[in-house]
Amino acid sequence: MAGGGKREGAGRPRGSRNRRTQAQMDAVAASGCTPLDYLLGVMRNPREDPEDRLSAAISAAPYIHPRLATTTLKGDADAPVALNLIGSDVGG
Repeated sequence: MAGGGKREGAGRPRGSRNRRTQAQMDAVAASGCTPLDYLLGVMRNPREDPEDRLSAAISAAPYIHPRLATTTLKGDADAPVALNLIGSDVGG
């Protein structure tokens, strides 16, 4: 009798789509207009209401521009950062 449990290479590859999802994605691609294409079309149309254009731009932005990552700056205790203000009376 074969042993059970996790086996290398068994199952569907991670991140792959099932048949139903893939069929839906193929249908959207075949139609020639994805939801993102529609939003960009509304955003770029000068005859649309400005509020609708703004709403379309806000909705499409996450698909076009990545979010900025949070950055933590750490200083060096032995060599602190010096701030030199030019043309200011601060500290004077």
